[in-house]
Amino acid sequence: MLRVQPEMMEALEKWAQDEFRSVNGQIEYLLNEALKKNGRKKKEQK
Repeated sequence: MLRVQPEMMEALEKWAQDEFRSVNGQIEYLLNEALKKNGRKKKEQK
C-alpha cells in the first residue's frame, strides 16, 4: 500500500490522464525515470 497525501494523488491522477496512463503506470514511470537519472537502474539493452 502506498500512502499519498490527497493533493498529491489528485495531481498524479490528472498527470496520468494527461499522458494516457493509469495512476499506477504513472507512478511506475516516475520511479523508473528517477532510478535511471540517479544511476540506480541499469540501462535497458536493445
